[in-house]
Amino acid sequence: MVLVHNYSLAIVFFALTMICWGSWPNTQKLAAKTWRFELFYWDMVTGLLLLSLLAAFTLGSMGADGRTFIQDLQQAELTSMGSAFLGGVVWNIGNLLLVAAIAVAGMAVGFPIGGGIAWVLGIAVNYFLVVMRSGQSPDNDTLLWMGVSVIVIAIYLSMISYKKLASSKQKTTATGIILSVLAGILIAFFYGLVVNALDPVFVEGGGGTLAPYSGAVFFALGAFLSTFIINPIFMARPVQGEPVQISAYFKGSFTTHLTGILGGAIWMTGMVLSFMAVGAAGPAISYALSNAAPVVAILWGVLVWQEFKGAPKGTNTLLTIMFVLYIIGLVLITMAKA
Repeated sequence: MVLVHNYSLAIVFFALTMICWGSWPNTQKLAAKTWRFELFYWDMVTGLLLLSLLAAFTLGSMGADGRTFIQDLQQAELTSMGSAFLGGVVWNIGNLLLVAAIAVAGMAVGFPIGGGIAWVLGIAVNYFLVVMRSGQSPDNDTLLWMGVSVIVIAIYLSMISYKKLASSKQKTTATGIILSVLAGILIAFFYGLVVNALDPVFVEGGGGTLAPYSGAVFFALGAFLSTFIINPIFMARPVQGEPVQISAYFKGSFTTHLTGILGGAIWMTGMVLSFMAVGAAGPAISYALSNAAPVVAILWGVLVWQEFKGAPKGTNTLLTIMFVLYIIGLVLITMAKA
């Protein structure tokens, strides 16, 4: 398989992951013109699974590192496959809540709050995962936690900004914020569960027998299969609007379905890139940099979708400060491994 061993190149891969994970919701926004998010989600998880398999049978089966995808499956332990699968289930529940939050409150709110909480909490989870298993920590703990602290302030400013916007438009702030917070808490734990399934030969802090590409496939299977249990609940008891019938899915156009599949493929491309480079940086730094997606989502939501157009005076200033703080936090976290 093909893996990245150079830290500088790994940073580039994490930046690309950040772009993927912060940009895929644009496909939801595009589909939302004619398509409920509950219907969009079926196509998204399909794209997720297809891309993971494509990566496993190509990059995961060539190159000089480790085992091919098929060889890896032949030696994999059931507990490792189960851990990666569970990671997909946990992520899926959290991501459905995040998608719901985006539908209710927009990208510029759902991602800074939900993604930000997942970012901060996930850094802590993966940090302690590595410390407990290997006894080692990032080269500069102080910089890492300084970066995390700065991001916490940015999340708080995001909440204030949304409250100001919602108040001016007489919208209910509670639903969007609650969904985002719950999503963030759940998403924070998925990466550690998948890392727990990975072979420590490839990933510092790993506790299983899977290679990174195999871990991504079982993660995608967990997300895909659990959708058949979770999404019908969202369809029957939607957070916004009327209940949705499954028959409505088959009324979507080819372009609409393709948009959802593209969204899932974009997200999984980010995960594959992150897992290709996780061995060069460790789970804590890898997660921290890859999950800087709120920085990208803020730009999309504010500049392209103009979600804060007409917001009260001072809101744009808060958003600018929030964005700058995210960047500062990102730089500090990067320097923690330098």
